[in-house]
Amino acid sequence: MKTIRKISVTSVLCLTLFTTLSMSCREESEMTVQEIQAENHQNAKTRFVEVKGNTFAYRILGNDNGIPLVLLPGLGGSMDDWDPAVIDGLAKKYKVIIFDNKGVASSKGTTPNTIQAMADDAIDFVEALHINKINIMGFSMGGFVAQRVVLTKPSLINKVILTGTGPKGAIGLANLPNIIAGAAGLNPEESFLQFGFTNSAESIAAGKAAFNRIQLRTTDRDITLNDATSLSQLTAVLEWSQPNSNALEEIKQIKNPVLIVHGENDLPVSVQNAKNMAQNLEHSELLIFPDSGHASFFQNHNAFVSKAIEFLQ
Repeated sequence: MKTIRKISVTSVLCLTLFTTLSMSCREESEMTVQEIQAENHQNAKTRFVEVKGNTFAYRILGNDNGIPLVLLPGLGGSMDDWDPAVIDGLAKKYKVIIFDNKGVASSKGTTPNTIQAMADDAIDFVEALHINKINIMGFSMGGFVAQRVVLTKPSLINKVILTGTGPKGAIGLANLPNIIAGAAGLNPEESFLQFGFTNSAESIAAGKAAFNRIQLRTTDRDITLNDATSLSQLTAVLEWSQPNSNALEEIKQIKNPVLIVHGENDLPVSVQNAKNMAQNLEHSELLIFPDSGHASFFQNHNAFVSKAIEFLQ
């Protein structure tokens, strides 16, 4: 039986939106369970695993027990573009795995230019870690990838969190080139604020705080995405944005519990996309943050982490 619950909470997608200054990764060292548990987003060591001939970079945070939560970032994002308030909050309760997909930042290989190929690579990465069941969370483009992961290999997935994302042919996403052009001349913080937050004083203050938190990691940072990777990702997103009359029918095949999180004022991905997904996913909950943009779960990190933990339990 369909279970949709909408919760109101009071309280970039362009290539530079969640991309910050990066430094080269260092070699990984063996870690004990105790060391993994003690680490946070600021100091978690970068580890590497061979995945079908390519080296993937990843980090593990939090409790080493239970079903791990694997995170998929948005367009232009790497491991160091997640908000530590979100990552550390989730890691207090769960084992959290962040990684760079093929060809992204510190991972090797050629970045594919389709969402499906990115999903296939993500599945290969998880299997290379010898994990047979995960919870998955995707932000923006990562949400596109997460949908394809679930549809491609449903037996791998327990629960799904989708933030700031939409189905194939997502409303408004085809306007992405114009949105990117509108960011010309903005510095990284200005771009981050324009695409991730609203114009209200409260949202801007939250955005600046999130941007500052993301800069806290000063050693062993991810390397910057190269131009070829950025172009491949953009190509994949624009292909996903093309009208698709069957998209909402397709996601009905997802039978896993899904938490959908969206900002009421999301610029690149209209909130209507979240509403449409909620209406077509059999076991879904919809959380819409008011006065919030594309990075609504950064702005409302305490409320988001609390809800995500409740959902995953």
